[in-house]
Amino acid sequence: MGVLNVSAYLFTALPDRDELRPRLKDRAVAAGLKGTILLAEEGINLFLAGDPTAVRAFLVELREDPRLAALTAKESWSDEQPFGKMIVKVKAEIIRMDRPTIRPGEVRAPAVAPATLRRWLDQGHDDAGRPVTLLDTRNAFEVDYGTFASAQDWRLSRFTEFPDAARRHAAELADTTVVSFCTGGIRCEKAALYLREHGVDAYQLEGGILGYFEHVGGAHWNGECFVFDEREALAPDLTARR
Repeated sequence: MGVLNVSAYLFTALPDRDELRPRLKDRAVAAGLKGTILLAEEGINLFLAGDPTAVRAFLVELREDPRLAALTAKESWSDEQPFGKMIVKVKAEIIRMDRPTIRPGEVRAPAVAPATLRRWLDQGHDDAGRPVTLLDTRNAFEVDYGTFASAQDWRLSRFTEFPDAARRHAAELADTTVVSFCTGGIRCEKAALYLREHGVDAYQLEGGILGYFEHVGGAHWNGECFVFDEREALAPDLTARR
């Protein structure tokens, strides 16, 4: 069956993140899992791999905490374990933006389902007839592996550059429906909130690129999707490049 790889995140208040860290580390290690879990007051972000039964049982256990009940995971497979060890870190943010007013745990930007985005791209406009602007919120080196056809790429070197770049490119986003996207959804969730806070009609792609691959495949996509493990990149069928 192979190794099950999962990625998941949830913006939810975790003021006890320091106490959670050793408990989650011990449980993951005991289950034979490897990967990374990031904990912050704003939520959790994780990438895990291991025996399918053990991975899924670990996620079930996480969801027993009411704050994590809504945690959903995207699955993919590999022949070998793509992580070298199990790391659990406490961070100021699960994805750093340095904009404390952006709080997805309190209010969420509207999302576009993968099937809806494909329909918009097929027809060349959204359901209201407005042009659609796809905005890649990932770092430049990730974009170079692959992205949506005609997507805007601001050549970011880190996500903290996004707010300044958004101000520079504001005119390009006017009078369009903007769909921000990223690997799994975490960056584009903050990005869409920031854009809406500044008057842009912005949405996030539900589930990110990996969610789009899972539900739609590679329509309108060119190349692969970079992932932060030893698989390096995934094709639209969610298989590893190597």
